[in-house]
Amino acid sequence: MKANDVQLEEYILQHIDREPDFLKKLTRDTNLYTLKPRMLSGHLQGRLLKMFCNMMSPKNILEIGTFTGYSALCMAEALPADGELHTIEINDEMEDFLLNVFDEAGTDGAKVKLHIGDALDIIPSLDLTFDVVFMDGNKRHYVQYLDAVYPKLKKGGVIIADNTLWDGHVLETDSKDAQTVGIMKFNDLVASDDRFEKVIVPIRDGMTLIRKL
Repeated sequence: MKANDVQLEEYILQHIDREPDFLKKLTRDTNLYTLKPRMLSGHLQGRLLKMFCNMMSPKNILEIGTFTGYSALCMAEALPADGELHTIEINDEMEDFLLNVFDEAGTDGAKVKLHIGDALDIIPSLDLTFDVVFMDGNKRHYVQYLDAVYPKLKKGGVIIADNTLWDGHVLETDSKDAQTVGIMKFNDLVASDDRFEKVIVPIRDGMTLIRKL
C-alpha cells in the first residue's frame, strides 16, 4: 500500500463510525493468535457490512467463512433481537476461540449460530430463508456456494461476495492458481446471470453485491 493510500485509509477511518471496543479487542487477538490476520474484515469493511445489513433490515443472515468472527459480529449488530446469523467455519480448531468470542460479545454474539463443517454440506440442512448472505469461504467453491444459497435466498435478498478482485489476480488470464480460477469463474458467471442485479465495489480486495431478482 502506497504512503498516500495509508494516509487516505486513516482519514477514512477517522470519519466513519468508530470501531466498537469489543471489535478492537478481537482485531488485537486475531493478530496475536492467528497466522493470517489479513483475512480479518477490519474496521472499514465491518462498518460497511453493518450498514448494508441495516439497509436490508434482515431477520436471517448466512455467512460462509467465519474466521475469527469479526464480520459476523458486525452484521449481527444490524439484526433485531429475534434475528439470527448462521455462520459456517470449516476449521474445527477455531471452534473454542469462536464460541468464546461470541459469548464475550454479549447480546450481538447471542444472535450468532456457529456451524463447524463444510458449507456445501451444511447449507442444504438449514431450513431457513435468508435476507443476506456474506460469502467469504474457499474461493475455489464460490460457484458451488452460489448454487447452494440461491434457493435459500429470498427474492430481493442480497449476496455479498468478498475478495472478488483477488488482489488484482483476476486480470491474469493464464493463471493456474485454483483460487484465482475459482474467483474468475464466479465473476464471469455472475456477470452473465440475469437472475441477479450486480455491482463490484472496489473496496479492499473487492466486494460484489448481488441482488436476487
